[in-house]
Amino acid sequence: MNYPLPRNHFSVDWGGTRIGFSEVSGLTIAAQSPAFRDGTMVENSNVTMPGILRYPNLVLKRTLEKSDNEFYDWIDTIQLNTVERRDITVTLLDAGNSPAVIWRLRNAFPVKLEYSSLEAGNSGPMMEILEIAHEGMTVENS
Repeated sequence: MNYPLPRNHFSVDWGGTRIGFSEVSGLTIAAQSPAFRDGTMVENSNVTMPGILRYPNLVLKRTLEKSDNEFYDWIDTIQLNTVERRDITVTLLDAGNSPAVIWRLRNAFPVKLEYSSLEAGNSGPMMEILEIAHEGMTVENS
């Protein structure tokens, strides 16, 4: 019997030293669906067709650790119309630590770096969140 894969065992190869993250979101592929209507059409409705694929931004979330400035160092590479681009691999792992599903994102670069709010009454971990734009994604299911 095949059981569903749990979503809590994964790694991210993003070009930095730490591959462990608490959350990854934005693994999405969506097609635009432009609507049109020809004036000679008898139907009183639009026709839709598949359009350009779009890829929302990837969001990586992890705990902030002392002396780890890699997210900031990467976003700091942004200059006028230039940035350090990287290929990113997100891997869902099975119980034996083998890849079960691999998402490969190409030509990625950071577009937003955010830190969790500072709260005097909250002793939870400080988080850093990196939002990343990319130019496409492929999915490999083992």
